[in-house]
Amino acid sequence: MKHRIGFNALSRKGSERKALKRNMVTSLFRYERIETTKAKALEVRKMAEKMITRAKVDTVANRREIAKDIYDEDIVTKLFKEIAPLFAERKGGYTRILKTGFRQGDAAEMVILELVEKTKKEEKADKKEDKKAKKDKKSEN
Repeated sequence: MKHRIGFNALSRKGSERKALKRNMVTSLFRYERIETTKAKALEVRKMAEKMITRAKVDTVANRREIAKDIYDEDIVTKLFKEIAPLFAERKGGYTRILKTGFRQGDAAEMVILELVEKTKKEEKADKKEDKKAKKDKKSEN
């Protein structure tokens, strides 16, 4: 039986694994999209989704809890002021994992981990820009 196996150890000691997840979550919130292996993405996703849920309510206690894991104060502010409000109506599933293939060296499965709502807003903005560009081309001709 497999008792008490609730996470992937990622072939690292506890402190190394904790540092890896902290750094990857910070990068996810900074760039809103990261490319990594599937195993790491699944672990980082758990941590990121819990942080976004906590960041929906902007209190001192929640800021301190998140600041325990994210050391960059600018990223903490971005999480509370920009990212969390995007997901105010959403009850979960804040991230998306897209498979990209296999890594050349060791054939590890690579994925893109990204925030869902941010990409929707970017897509809408891109569509609007495309429509404006088409209108400009028509008006020029």
